[in-house]
Amino acid sequence: MNMEKIITAAAGREPVDALFINGRVIDVFTGEILEKSVGVKDGYICGFGDYEAVKTIDLEGMYLAPGFMDAHVHIESAMVTPLQFSRGVLPCGTTTVIADPHEIANVMGIAGIEYMISSADKALMNILFALPSCVPATHMETSGATLNAETIAPLLTHERVIALAEMMNYPGVIFTDPDVMAKIKAAHVVRKAVDGHAPGVRGFDFNAYVVAGIASDHECTTAEEAMEKMRLGIHIMVREGTCAKNLEALLPAITDHTWHQMMWCTDDRHPEEILTQGHVDYIIRKAITSGIDPIRAIQMGTINCARYFGIRDAGAIAPGRRADMVAFNDLNYPVIEQVFIKGALVANGGKPVSSNHSTSIPDAPEVMFFDLNAVDFSIPLPLVSKSHVDQPHEIGIRVIEVIPDQVITRERIVTPIVQDGQVVSDPANDIVKMAVIERYTGKTGMFTGLVTGLGLTRGALASSVAHDSHNIIVAGVDDQEMRTAVQAVKTMGGGFAVVRDGEVVASLPLPVAGLMSHEPMDRLDHDMRQVIEAAHDLGSPLADPFMALGFLALPVIPKLKMTDKGLVDVEKFDTVSLFV
Repeated sequence: MNMEKIITAAAGREPVDALFINGRVIDVFTGEILEKSVGVKDGYICGFGDYEAVKTIDLEGMYLAPGFMDAHVHIESAMVTPLQFSRGVLPCGTTTVIADPHEIANVMGIAGIEYMISSADKALMNILFALPSCVPATHMETSGATLNAETIAPLLTHERVIALAEMMNYPGVIFTDPDVMAKIKAAHVVRKAVDGHAPGVRGFDFNAYVVAGIASDHECTTAEEAMEKMRLGIHIMVREGTCAKNLEALLPAITDHTWHQMMWCTDDRHPEEILTQGHVDYIIRKAITSGIDPIRAIQMGTINCARYFGIRDAGAIAPGRRADMVAFNDLNYPVIEQVFIKGALVANGGKPVSSNHSTSIPDAPEVMFFDLNAVDFSIPLPLVSKSHVDQPHEIGIRVIEVIPDQVITRERIVTPIVQDGQVVSDPANDIVKMAVIERYTGKTGMFTGLVTGLGLTRGALASSVAHDSHNIIVAGVDDQEMRTAVQAVKTMGGGFAVVRDGEVVASLPLPVAGLMSHEPMDRLDHDMRQVIEAAHDLGSPLADPFMALGFLALPVIPKLKMTDKGLVDVEKFDTVSLFV
């Protein structure tokens, strides 16, 4: 920002670059709608008034609002690079995001975070970062990195890093784990916000959590929980993503006295919903149709986020702020017509203005270090339980039960089908094998068990997207087809694979850390629909079988999950035996 140059233009001593006229400007500070012209110089707003201008942009009566802000998002969940993510969400009016690169950090550590930051430099939108605080999420899995306080400290002062991201390790806060405390204190020293992640934590435990200086939470699922946390000074990020949708439940908490302490976030939003519904604009429309005042809904998607994070150059149409603005016709149902970044038109009519697909960002380094020859999906019975019959009725086996449209699971105990002393899949009863294969050390550690609820009657699915450590996860009826699916994922350098009748019938490469593609979001969405359709052809009734599969490895969400180290009973926060 050339402050002197912009001051000179703001004072009217030289022409502005662009003057936006005939617009109805939404002032997010006062809640007013102003019929004033807006001058822009060098990408920044000079102020209101009829400035002499190099060019004039006639808004023809449209509303002009600050570009929308997403307070907490994992770009990796959109499965595209920051550049392509920006091209996907800019037409929706999202001009600033606070991204938590937690997923790629679990794969590549600091190198992954640096990759995202350097990629953000190529994006059109304003991508800021919250530094991952919990890598790995637990000790019960193998991740690609361990980030302690000393490791992350140098990045806390990076100009794009504005916060310490969601502190998921709330027991570590409550019981003052030294490394957790060191991370929080390091963020406080450089005056960066510390975001929270404390689902269901209440009472004395939450008091202790807040004492640490944690200032936000995006995990509230009831209005009562949100109100209790706001009474302690916590800022609530109202989440409306693909996997978790909390807006309707939290609506009663959005009042005349609380709205200034609340903001919107998507957390995880997949390409299909971004392309068909929208991004933060979708949340704003949904809030308005649910009874929230339109100006208030826009304030929650702009200035509230900027104030919380201390962002002084975005979130409002005001002198000294970036000229990141959106124009639309209907205040009660804002569909974004035009998007401006630093005063330049970047999206029009729901489409990016430029078709340039830069490939200047290199692929992330290879992270597929496992030996396919060492992969073994057999599940032998414990020696003490073997008998001369194939169906020993005295033994049970724990099975992960998928709950449709949920990331939580149940535990089911069944009598397994056994052939030659080995547990096999039972597709007639919707029970198939599932395995998680470690991909980082070259040791190919793995664990195999059973899952129900995927609905597979044949074939196999494999993926390198398996939250949070993103090891290889595979499920299938037949061991050889599971191996074929895993081979396909490894050959692609990561991604999704569907195998039927021994052949790979659909695949989606995700070569960037096994999480993201360089392809545009619409192309990736097309390919994603094909792999989902192929998974449905295997019998799965789930809307997105790969999403369900990926969360079966997440050992921080109840009840029973699987990692490369075994079955995890999340409620006990420990591994448990497969056989009972």
